[in-house]
Amino acid sequence: MQIAFDTESARWAALAARDAAADGAFFYSVRTTGVYCRPSCAARPARPENVAFHTSTAEAEAAGFRPCKRCKPDQAPLAQRNAAAVAAACRLIESAEEVPGLEALAAEAGMSPFHFHRIFKAVTGVTPKAYADARRAERVRQALGEAGTITEAIYDAGFNSGGRFYEQSEKVLGMTPTRFRAGGEAAQIRFALGECSLGSILVAATDKGVCAILFGDDPDDLLRDLQDRFDRAELIGGDAAFEALVAQVVGFVEQPKLGLDLPLDVRGTAFQQRVWQALREIPAGETASYADVAAKIGKPAAVRAVAQACAANALAVAIPCHRVVRNDGALSGYRWGVERKRALLDREAAA
Repeated sequence: MQIAFDTESARWAALAARDAAADGAFFYSVRTTGVYCRPSCAARPARPENVAFHTSTAEAEAAGFRPCKRCKPDQAPLAQRNAAAVAAACRLIESAEEVPGLEALAAEAGMSPFHFHRIFKAVTGVTPKAYADARRAERVRQALGEAGTITEAIYDAGFNSGGRFYEQSEKVLGMTPTRFRAGGEAAQIRFALGECSLGSILVAATDKGVCAILFGDDPDDLLRDLQDRFDRAELIGGDAAFEALVAQVVGFVEQPKLGLDLPLDVRGTAFQQRVWQALREIPAGETASYADVAAKIGKPAAVRAVAQACAANALAVAIPCHRVVRNDGALSGYRWGVERKRALLDREAAA
């Protein structure tokens, strides 16, 4: 029992507010209906003289009351039941030979498709389809490294036809499966190095858009980092036109008020993509905490995972992970150094 709801006044206030925080702390029964409920129950308020409070479901049932069919006080809290249903759906998605459809997942959870879709997104931060796509992408990446042929890998990952996979392969892998299997071999990535007040900077791009913006103290280290990321790709030094792109990025670093609007080739898990999109929505000159970002993507408990997604970002300033700070406003880790983070924030604040 929670001390905060030990008094009559606190309990009546919880009922009036339908406060879910009071669920489990106490229960209330209604003499005229013969049922007992959670404090958060959405049933119409009863007259005070017909209400009694109980510290447990056993106490309420011993007094002759039956559980409400609406709020189900004799079962686990709704949030816990929803989380369990979504966890079971995730396990089904991960273990199934073919990805189950929304109707099948909802039926397994005992919900309507619309309700299940809403609950799944609220719990995980992504839709069932996005989750399934991300898991299948992981499986196909793994299978491409293990299977004897690309065709075997496609079917091992749960695609029921090669044509269907090839239609989505660029989205799933960022390149053709043959290139992916070869570690990016034959993929062309243009790059150029430059200098700015924050040190050396490397900008790289595929034909889809900018895929890396890296800061460092040593240009050779930045180039090695790029080579490690695309170890078999064909890296091509940028021409004068491409170097103008580097100049645009440097200009933004020095004067944030200029803005930066570049086509990006962003690669990451479904969760990382959501985090990175949320970062791009933080206005220049403002900051957000890791908890703020977690709440924005609908995953308030995933603060640590948000921090990990920020650390995995390879597109400095284009995806502004430097605008994320600790809850107390203090600067935390930054993959390119806290001093660079402070400098970027100071410039944006002054712009």
